[in-house]
Amino acid sequence: MEEEKLVQEAPVAEQPAPVEAPKEGERRPQDRRPRGDRKGGPRRDRKDVRRDEPKEFEERVVFINRVSKTVKGGRRMKFTALMVIGDHKGRYGFALGKAAEVPDAIKKATEAAKKNLFKIHLVKGNTISHEVVGKYGACSVLLKPAPEGTGIIAGGPVRAVLELAGVQNVCSKVYGSRAPINIVRAVNQGLESLKNYKEIKTLRSKE
Repeated sequence: MEEEKLVQEAPVAEQPAPVEAPKEGERRPQDRRPRGDRKGGPRRDRKDVRRDEPKEFEERVVFINRVSKTVKGGRRMKFTALMVIGDHKGRYGFALGKAAEVPDAIKKATEAAKKNLFKIHLVKGNTISHEVVGKYGACSVLLKPAPEGTGIIAGGPVRAVLELAGVQNVCSKVYGSRAPINIVRAVNQGLESLKNYKEIKTLRSKE
């Protein structure tokens, strides 16, 4: 008798409850299993769309210099970048930027150059109107117009400024200081002092 009672009291394994079919208007539970390949290409991020847009100015790094500042705790190293920008249509700009990393210095200089823009008037043959000497400090830069097909006979910072400004035929010579920032400022001073035919005519009529 005791054995029969023990058999009767043994727990019975519970069976899983049957899954009820969804009623009308109800959604089935989402299946989390991985699906197959979906149709359509990858999404385009906003950054990719911005990269496709044409830039207003072309940017060029002219010179990067490492500088240090001595403080109580030691030396603090930074980088300065000289950037020149232009649209090849008579507009150009330049600026210096300083930061702890080179990319940050370039970014700062580019933003500052966009706020420091200049414009020159190009004559037939994409050259300057007359010979001019630009001066800044101990640096002097001679700029001389050249016939079409000559190209830009200049080097380093002078070439960067003239190319991005849109000048295609010119001869140049640097005298004195060879510091890149001084050369760029001397070229800028020379381009700003250029006068076109109407301005010279008005000046001569006043005399």
